[in-house]
Amino acid sequence: MNRMTWAAALLALTVAAPAHADWEGKGELGGVLARGNTETETLAGKLDMTSETDRWKHMAGFSVLHTVNDGITSADRYELRGESQYKLTERSYLFGALRYEDDRFTDYDYQFTASGGYGYRFIDGEATKLDGKIGLGYRRSELRLSSETQDDMIVRGALDFSHQLTDTTRIYDKFLVEAGSDNTYLQNIAGIEVSMTDALALGLSYEVRHNTDVLPGTKKTDQVLTANLVFGF
Repeated sequence: MNRMTWAAALLALTVAAPAHADWEGKGELGGVLARGNTETETLAGKLDMTSETDRWKHMAGFSVLHTVNDGITSADRYELRGESQYKLTERSYLFGALRYEDDRFTDYDYQFTASGGYGYRFIDGEATKLDGKIGLGYRRSELRLSSETQDDMIVRGALDFSHQLTDTTRIYDKFLVEAGSDNTYLQNIAGIEVSMTDALALGLSYEVRHNTDVLPGTKKTDQVLTANLVFGF
């Protein structure tokens, strides 16, 4: 199964299945355009959608990063993700999650993961929220140079924290780990959002991605700092 088939399957499972439900969403868009001694174009975008009923919560998202320096692409990455949760109690739930990543500047042509497990809302106040998940899953990766595929079982863990500092200012931190025998992938996104209106906000985010198993000459860690316009719908 090629990478486009994995991506199509993820979209079908996370969006088409609960398509009858009402969805709410939030998008982020940032960019840089420089002309003169150097020509740089950067586009960073993100879209997250959520639908919730009494027992079920469905989430789907997409993110992209594309940078061109003097006509040469130096960053080209997109990610698709989806998750469904089934509420057990007011704070605990079961989840199933899918994630697909295509990054042209890592050793992996793509990484696809499917996982399921248990989640708990440790803090669920009006201003502060802390959510944790732990589960098991499956990952398929394809190495870029050799086109060799790797299949392994993974342990997936995630933490999602947010705090409303003031009526208009929110901070957040989202951590994800997918640990397997071939590679451990870690991702952390920290940021701040300042609302201008009910639908618009300015955001600043710092993202770190780390793969423990890379070829010599490839950096294990990527870092991205972006300023974004955040909009809700």
